[in-house]
Amino acid sequence: MGYDIERFVGYVNEGLLCSICRDVLEDPLQAPCEHAFCAACIHGWLVHHSNCPEDRQVIDVSLLRPLYRYMKNDLNRLQLHCRNREYGCEMVCSLESIDRHERECEYSQIPCSNAGCTVQIERRNLDGHLAVCEFRSRECPNGCGYTLLSNEDAQHNCVAELRTELELLRSEMICRVEEAKHEMESRLDSQRRHMVQKESILQNEIEELKSQMSRMMSDVRSLMAAERQHRQELEQAELEKREL
Repeated sequence: MGYDIERFVGYVNEGLLCSICRDVLEDPLQAPCEHAFCAACIHGWLVHHSNCPEDRQVIDVSLLRPLYRYMKNDLNRLQLHCRNREYGCEMVCSLESIDRHERECEYSQIPCSNAGCTVQIERRNLDGHLAVCEFRSRECPNGCGYTLLSNEDAQHNCVAELRTELELLRSEMICRVEEAKHEMESRLDSQRRHMVQKESILQNEIEELKSQMSRMMSDVRSLMAAERQHRQELEQAELEKREL
C-alpha cells in the first residue's frame, strides 16, 4: 500500500499515484508499459495475474524496474504531514525524509521498555511513564542486591530471598560436585582399563622373552655338548697319532 494522498500538501501529479491502490507510490516499481506501482501492490497483483492492471499487457516480476530518476526526484520532493498528526505532531517534510522523522518523532506510539508492561506511550511521555510504571524495577533498598518490580515491594523479604538463593546455590554446588565425581570416576576407570591392558601386554612380552631365553639355553647346551664331543674326538685322534 502507498502513502495516503490526504497526508500530502498541495497537488500530487497523477503519474506519482499507484495504478492499483491509487495512493502515492511507496517503494515504486515500473512496468515496461510505464505504469508505476507500489512494490507491495504489484507483487500482490502478480500472484494471481500476469498482466498490467491498467492496460492488460503481459508483464512478469523480472520485467519490473525502478522508477525513472526524474519521477523519483519529483516523488521525493513531495511534502506531507507526519503520520502522528492526529496525536499533535505538526511536522511537514519531504517524502525523502519522512521515514527518518517518523522514527524519531516525539509523538510516535512506542511500547514501554519495562518487561511485562504492554502500554503504548508517546515517545515524549515515555520518561514520565517509566517513573510510575508498575513494572519498573529497582535494587532492593535494604542491600540484599535483588532487583524488585514496583508491585513486589510489599511481598519482598530479604532473608527469605537470600535463603532461597542459598538453597539454589547449594543444590547447584551438589550437582557440580556429583558431575565432577562422575567425571573423575570415569577417568579412573579408563586409566585402570588402560593399565590392565598394558599389564597384559607386558606379561605376554615377558612370557615371550622367557620362551626365547629357554630356546637359547637349549641351543647353548647343545653347542657345549657338541664342543665336548669334538674335543674328545680330537684327543682320540691325537692318541691314535702317537701310537702310530
